[in-house]
Amino acid sequence: MKKAAVFLAASAALAAPAFAGGPTVVVDEPVVIAPAPVPVVAPKGNWEGFYAGASLGYGSFDGETAATGATALDADGAIAGVQGGYRWDLGNTVLGIEAAFSGSDIKDDALDGKLKSKTDLKAQLGYDLGTSLIYATAGASWAKADIGGVSHSGDGWVAGLGYDYAVNDAWTVGAEYLYHKYDDFDSTGVDVDGNTLSIRANYRF
Repeated sequence: MKKAAVFLAASAALAAPAFAGGPTVVVDEPVVIAPAPVPVVAPKGNWEGFYAGASLGYGSFDGETAATGATALDADGAIAGVQGGYRWDLGNTVLGIEAAFSGSDIKDDALDGKLKSKTDLKAQLGYDLGTSLIYATAGASWAKADIGGVSHSGDGWVAGLGYDYAVNDAWTVGAEYLYHKYDDFDSTGVDVDGNTLSIRANYRF
C-alpha cells in the first residue's frame, strides 16, 4: 500500500511538467477589412433650357485716335439691359448662346460724348458646379454713340467671364464682366475699348 502511494505521487510529479510545458494554443486576431472608399461625385445642376432676364451695372469706355494715339474718349457711367438665351447641359460642361441689349449713361462730359446702347450676341462655355455655373463668353458686339451731337454706330467684339447661382428651379442671380473692342469706330479713325461689370437676374423656362 505504501509502495502504491509512492508510485502515484511520483507519477503526478512527472506528469505536471508535461502539462505545464505543453503546446500553447495561439488564437489569431480577427482581420478587420476596411470598407471600400465611397467615390465623391461632383454635384450637378440642371442648366438646360431657355432663360431671360435683366442686368444692371457700371461701364468705362476709352477711345484713342489710331493715327496719333491721342485720347478721343474717356467715358464712364451706369449701364442696364435685358438678355435672353438657351443653354445645353452636357453633364459637367454647359454650352449656351445669348443675345443682350443694353442702354447706357456712359458718357464723357468734356467731349459731349455718350455711349447710347450696345447689342451683344455671345456664345458661352461653362462648368456645372451644381447650384452654381461659371462660364466664359465671347461674340460680336454693335454699339451706338453720340459724339458732339453726331450719331455714330460701329461693330466689334466682346469677351468675358460670368457666374450664375440657382436660387431655385426658376430663378438665377449672378454677375458678368465683359471687355469690348471696336476698332476704327464708324470709320472715324478712333479705336474704342471698354469694360462693363453687371449683376444679373434670369428666369428659366
